[in-house]
Parts: sequence; structure tokens; C-alpha cells
Amino acid sequence: MLSEAHFSGPMRHSAEIFPAVHKLLVRFSRKPKEIEHIYISVGPGSFTGLRIAVALAKIMHLANAAKIIAVDTLDVIAANATDYIKEEKAKGLTKIATILDAKRGQFFIAAYENEQNRWKKSMPDCLMTAGQFIENCGGKSQPVWLLGEGLVYHKDKFKADGIRFLNERYWNPRAEKVYMLGWQKALAGQFADPLTLQPTYLRRPDIKEKSGLSF
Repeated sequence: MLSEAHFSGPMRHSAEIFPAVHKLLVRFSRKPKEIEHIYISVGPGSFTGLRIAVALAKIMHLANAAKIIAVDTLDVIAANATDYIKEEKAKGLTKIATILDAKRGQFFIAAYENEQNRWKKSMPDCLMTAGQFIENCGGKSQPVWLLGEGLVYHKDKFKADGIRFLNERYWNPRAEKVYMLGWQKALAGQFADPLTLQPTYLRRPDIKEKSGLSF
């Protein structure tokens, strides 16, 4: 990977995604037509952010036949745990769970086990409360280590016996992990169908329709 660009803050997808792509192309003297693949994380996560990512990928496919590779957002976060083991020389870290805030007191959560230095899902992406996670998935025989942006404001809700937390610097998803997981799928020929590609929401957006207009 040559470089990655960061948004200036949360919820800046729509304002900064095209300038970020443009700056990277200019920096490396490339043209949009030279983009062959686009890798995106498709959720679960922010409804607006996911729609923007999928829309951008479809635009690039329609404009230049770029192939799309879709990866799971919780898998992207889980990949940070490998860096934690290497950089912190952590031992005995075999079970992890990734946490994203789904609002309304719920969280998007997936659990993983380390198999030959790869994180294999032991519990698929699901929607649950912190209490439900602790009751059903809390560390019984081995501790479960947690990471993910959902812990930023809600870490205390997950504190319990058998629960540990990775350092906060490993909680955020990284573009380099989207690339790493996407490249593995690309090598295996696992490209998304641009016509049927949809974000992974896990639940419907909370959208309310106005009953009428007054003048």
C-alpha cells in the first residue's frame, strides 16, 4: 500500500471522499481511468457512510469498469488485533470481539478466534446489547478481548469478569486493513456484483416520513 488518507472528523464522508481520491491520484501521478479495483467495507455501521461507499464504488464501476471488492467492517476492525499482538508482544490473546455502536442501546458485534494467525469468526455479525453480549459471550474459560469504535463512549457497559480491552489506538478501522482483506478476496476472484451490491445494515434505517406540508 502506498498511502492512506484520513477524513478531518466523523461523518465527513460525503464532503471529503472525492477530494481525498483526487489528492491521492495527483500525488502518485495517476488518472481515474487507471483504477482497476475499489475495495470498500460494507457494514455493519453508519447508514449514510455505507451508502456513500457503495455509491462511490458503483460510480467507479459504471465510469471505468473498476471491479468492486466488499469486505465486512467488523472483520476490518478485527484485523487490528494482529498488529496488537505483534507490537505489544501480547501472549494468550486468542479470542476477540469487535464492537460498533448501533444506537438505541444496541451494538453491532462479531466474535473471532485466532487460527494460525488469522481471525476466524466464531459468532457472525449480530445486533445485541452489552448485557446480552456479556451473558452469552463473556470470557468463561478464556478472556475475550474487545476492540472497536463502539467502546469510545460505552466501554464501561462491557466491563465484566473475563472481559479485557485492547489499547484504544487499535479500535478504529483502517484503510490498510480494508486493502489487506480486499486484496485477499481479489486474489480469490471474490468480486462483488455491482448491480446487486448493498450495504450490510443488520436493521432498517430509522427514517420517519412526514405526513404532509403546510404553507
